[in-house]
Amino acid sequence: MKVDQKGHTTTIKDTQNNVEAFVGKIMNEYHVFQNQNLILDVSHNKTLTIADLVHFKELAKTHTKAKKSMIIVSDAIDFNKVPTYLNVVPSVLEAHDMVEMDEIERDLGF
Repeated sequence: MKVDQKGHTTTIKDTQNNVEAFVGKIMNEYHVFQNQNLILDVSHNKTLTIADLVHFKELAKTHTKAKKSMIIVSDAIDFNKVPTYLNVVPSVLEAHDMVEMDEIERDLGF
């Protein structure tokens, strides 16, 4: 797990290709990231499936309640099949753009 923090956003990159273990580590250290927007980069895992994304459900619910963004980066899945409670984009750049759009929407009260 590689962590990079810039401003109000923390990017966490999975380095082991194990989604369940990756989410477990984030949940164990959640108190460190709870006030930050999260970009979870699993883009190097080319075997990621929609079923793997279920592991992010509880983390997504918790982070949304805190009024923060959580974006998953992966280009290995069909974006039309992603559950509505998750935000998945194909690149880190797009993830940063989504975080900025979410911040603007929250500032405007949407």
